[in-house]
Formats: sequence, structure tokens, C-alpha cells
Amino acid sequence: MQKSTRAPKLAVQGDHEASVAQDAIRKSIETKQRLAEECLDDIIEMAHMITIALSKGRKVVFFGNGGSAADAQHISAELVGKFKRDRPPFRASALTTNTSILTAIGNDIGFDEIFSRQVQATLEPEDVAVGISTSGRSKNVIKGVEEARRIGAKTIALTGSGGGQLGALCDRRVIVPSDDTQRIQECHIMIGHIVCELIEETLSDGSHA
Repeated sequence: MQKSTRAPKLAVQGDHEASVAQDAIRKSIETKQRLAEECLDDIIEMAHMITIALSKGRKVVFFGNGGSAADAQHISAELVGKFKRDRPPFRASALTTNTSILTAIGNDIGFDEIFSRQVQATLEPEDVAVGISTSGRSKNVIKGVEEARRIGAKTIALTGSGGGQLGALCDRRVIVPSDDTQRIQECHIMIGHIVCELIEETLSDGSHA
């Protein structure tokens, strides 16, 4: 009977898969270590800006494309719901969730305006706009931040790849020290969790309401 070659093939494939997984984990750890060494003050400043706004009864909005849209929704959900503590909801939202608004603006005005139009409709002076873009070059995110600045809102960039135009434009910025989109996204959600925890620790007594 002829011996099957399937088992050795699977073993080789398994070794390759393990190597790919280990490499991704190693790179993620290395990027997070650099983040801790280079960006800690920026993360804390981001949390401070949002905390001050919420304590004054202002609101914070998050927006981005693709994975950054998911991060915007995730972070705002932690603030409106709860992160670790029982407390009143914070005034936070993501500008990526209303498909009717997004498709209407995209179709009738242009995709580059999907965030700026919403910012114009919802933000007021002293509110906070957080633009999320791994490259710092997303036109619609940049336009959203530009509109927020025009209104008099505070602006924060959550980005990577050197920050791009978005990083240069904002009042505060956290620039993940990487050019790898996957590693930047992994750091972004960790940054979001840290910011949520810091905000919650300060405002969990309900003094923001």
C-alpha cells in the first residue's frame, strides 16, 4: 500500500503557520513596547483633553474608515456603556454608524465630506473630535478635523506612519511608532482602552453629568 504524504505536508504547513503567528505576536509586542517608551505622555494628554471636555458637559466624537471606523465605535461604546466601573454614561458617539447619513452624504455631496458634514451638524465649541487614521492621510478624516477646528472644538489625531497631515493638524496626537497598518490598529484599540480607563477613574463619581 502506498504511503500517504498528507501527514508530512500538514506538519510542514503547521510549522509555517506557527512561524507566521509567532512573528505577528513578536512584532505586536515590539511595537507596543516602543509605544510605551515614546508615546505615554501623548496618551495621557489625550485622556486629559477628553476628561476635561466631559467634565464640562461637552461631548466627544470619533471617526475613521474601515478598521478605524470599528475602533471609533468600540471606544465610544466603552464610554457610553461602561469600561470597568458602574457610572453614568459619558457623552460620546461614533460618526460611522448611520448608514443613511453616510450614503446620503457620500452620494449627494462626496465621500470626502462624510465626517465634516456630521461634525458641522453636531459639534460645538469645546467639544472634542478624535480622527483615527493609520496613515494620517485619509481625506475625509482630515476634513472632519478641519471642520471641528473651524467650529472651535478640540481635536485629537490617533494615527501612525509619522502622523501625516492629520497628526500635524490636531491639537493633540498619538502617533504609533510603526508603518505597519496591522500593528498600528492593534495599538489604537489598546490606546483607546487606556484612555477609557483613565477617563473613567477620574469621572466615575458622576461629576461630569
